[in-house]
Amino acid sequence: MFASLFVLLYLGHLLADYPLQTDHQAAHKADWCATGWAANLTHAATHVATCGAALALGAVVLDDVALSLPVALVALGWIGGSHAFIDRRWPVQWWMTRTGQSSWAANGGAAHVDQTAHILALVLAALALTAA
Repeated sequence: MFASLFVLLYLGHLLADYPLQTDHQAAHKADWCATGWAANLTHAATHVATCGAALALGAVVLDDVALSLPVALVALGWIGGSHAFIDRRWPVQWWMTRTGQSSWAANGGAAHVDQTAHILALVLAALALTAA
């Protein structure tokens, strides 16, 4: 069940992070103002909605997906919260500075570390859903 859940969550993530993310959200989700927080939280809510829809579809269509509603709600909260946190950008910058990756960060590496952090959050959510 873990593999199915991870694929469903990853699909939801990709949809929310690319075709469903607006230019405004991408440009302002890390801004330290009301507009930035609104862009960030709207983008995170899109992740919750798309991942929730993917999980619901999987529960209906796939024989190996059985979900606990309370655990699914906690997992979706985790996905939204962790996504909003990572997308503030400073956590990725902090990590890359502390691990000696400043040069890579300056040359496009932050996007890779950002996506790796998001995938880690999805793996943890899929593990929680599987264990329930």
